[in-house]
Amino acid sequence: MTSTFLAVRILVVEDEIELADAIAKGLRREGYAVDVANDVSGAVDRLVVSAYDLVTLDLNLPDGDGLDLAKRVREDPAFAPLDGETAPRILMLTARDGVGERVVGLDQGADDYLVKPFAFAELSARVRSLLRRDAGRSGATLTVGGLQLDTARFEATREGTLLDLTAKEFALLRYFMTHSGEVLSQERLLEHVWDENADPLTNTVRVTVGTLRRKLTRDDDVDPPIETVIGAGYRLRPDVLAGDPGDA
Repeated sequence: MTSTFLAVRILVVEDEIELADAIAKGLRREGYAVDVANDVSGAVDRLVVSAYDLVTLDLNLPDGDGLDLAKRVREDPAFAPLDGETAPRILMLTARDGVGERVVGLDQGADDYLVKPFAFAELSARVRSLLRRDAGRSGATLTVGGLQLDTARFEATREGTLLDLTAKEFALLRYFMTHSGEVLSQERLLEHVWDENADPLTNTVRVTVGTLRRKLTRDDDVDPPIETVIGAGYRLRPDVLAGDPGDA
């Protein structure tokens, strides 16, 4: 499994179809949920209804300028984050390589700027770096009680015991850990951990939460680390994960 700092959801805005598909394929291979838009209109349609953690944004789009879109994302109330989430990080991808153009891009709302052509390894590293800022960490390890998630090594452990997780379970666990103690609805989990191709009418969230819960739960747990809150959603319980579960 490729090492990655899993975002929950990324939007790739790129008018070159083959490049957009290659970026999306590479990011999905690393475990990210990825949507693609090939113009400003498509990007706007997705941004107003979905909460993204990061947007990779081409500047030369067929129906507008990526700079204007970046400014709208930062200033237009229609793009305001939902559920208390932070606004998406913006990574501009462009052939415009002049210093002045990079400065303008950063001033318009970009968090980072990568000049084409680029190696995918560098794109992946820039994505990980931007997402670590949102976690408020200089490293790539999340900790809740005895549960640790190392995103650089793509490893999760409980009290030192390695957990065998799929990429989707790993992404789901990261979201639970960054919202430890909060009740997360099925809709919110679907919004952040799955991409737009996920069918909201399926039981994919329930099934994945169930398999993750089984992998996290130890024989001596009085209660499972992931609690089902009837009619509301699911909650990662830091009290169960802290110390002796018999004391939880």
